[in-house]
Amino acid sequence: VGRAVGQSTMTIQGTVNKTAILLGLVFFAAMWTWSLFFQGAVGATKGLMVLGGIGGFIMALITIFKKEKAGVTAPLYAVFEGLFLGGISATFEAMYPGVVMQAVGLTFATLFCLLGAYKSGMIKPTENFKLGLAAATGGIMLVYFVGFIMSFFTSSTLGIFGNSIIGIGFSLVVVVIAALNLVMDFDFIESGAEQGAPKYMEWYGA
Repeated sequence: VGRAVGQSTMTIQGTVNKTAILLGLVFFAAMWTWSLFFQGAVGATKGLMVLGGIGGFIMALITIFKKEKAGVTAPLYAVFEGLFLGGISATFEAMYPGVVMQAVGLTFATLFCLLGAYKSGMIKPTENFKLGLAAATGGIMLVYFVGFIMSFFTSSTLGIFGNSIIGIGFSLVVVVIAALNLVMDFDFIESGAEQGAPKYMEWYGA
């Protein structure tokens, strides 16, 4: 991304600050649907989850194709995601008490560990790394899509969505691939700041 004329440019600190804002929006929106669920408003929670899922998807698409709008779409995306995550987290917490805090803790631990590995040079996002990760991510998306379509016609889940050895193994692969995508994000933000990307790219990077 070239340097924009007449406007300030993207910085790592600016992206970090905007990431904190988006996390705050996700947190407060999630707490709302979480509290509604445990107050007994299950129907309202499900409605907000659907709204959050659809709204988040739409905002993500707009952000991808209209990066200059990220200052508006990114905060909206964060709110919608919060509505969805709060509801689904409350649902799983009711089924498996304690699982949500474990998931949140592991998520942030993974983030900080990969950030440390990236900054230390242990993981380098080479072109082969990027291509391989893109192919793996696309493959996982395809598997999930096929599984979703099959669910309309059969009870079979390809043996990868249950608690079998195959299912657990597939889940671990998905977790690793998802985590490694963070490295791509770190590289994108650092490269954008170095190349003097437009200021709105901070919201996109966040």
